[in-house]
Amino acid sequence: MSAAPLQLAVIVASTREGRFGPTVAQWLAGRASTHGDLTIDLIDLAAHPVSTVLGTTPDPAMADLTARLAAADAFVVVTPEYNHSYPAALKAVIDWHYDQWQAKPVGFVSYGGLSGGTRAVEHLRPVFAEVHATTVRHTVSFHNCWDKFDADGAALDPMADAAAKTMLDQLSWWGHALRTARETTPYTR
Repeated sequence: MSAAPLQLAVIVASTREGRFGPTVAQWLAGRASTHGDLTIDLIDLAAHPVSTVLGTTPDPAMADLTARLAAADAFVVVTPEYNHSYPAALKAVIDWHYDQWQAKPVGFVSYGGLSGGTRAVEHLRPVFAEVHATTVRHTVSFHNCWDKFDADGAALDPMADAAAKTMLDQLSWWGHALRTARETTPYTR
């Protein structure tokens, strides 16, 4: 088993103007950086072209994103809930990067209004299963998120830190187990 820290990609799923996702993602990246066995790569989908053209390979302009997803040992998707589901840009990125998700764990931090983005997470679980990723059970959700952070981006509720630790512990366990498995046995689909 490799003792090297896991490369954790924290993905900001929303690309809308005025979005709250970067605040939530920065908070989570801060929590993850104190975990001890994670190296963080914060990926903001708004900074990457998301092609809507149908084809068999990702847009060449997404080469940087493709490389960053491939290098990750684990993922945390920070997603809002749009129309009872998740953002279209995230769906495009998942679909374009099939192999990069394979045999890797995915955790979720959701945010939004009354439901806190939980419906988005429930829609994402079977999508990630289809690309052979493993989702962890525990999530972090911020209901009516806009008043849950201070001016510096710190979560006001200490339970959020506890929830993040539980999710990151599970993600770390799965990340190490699956990285070892990928290193010793080629994954087949």
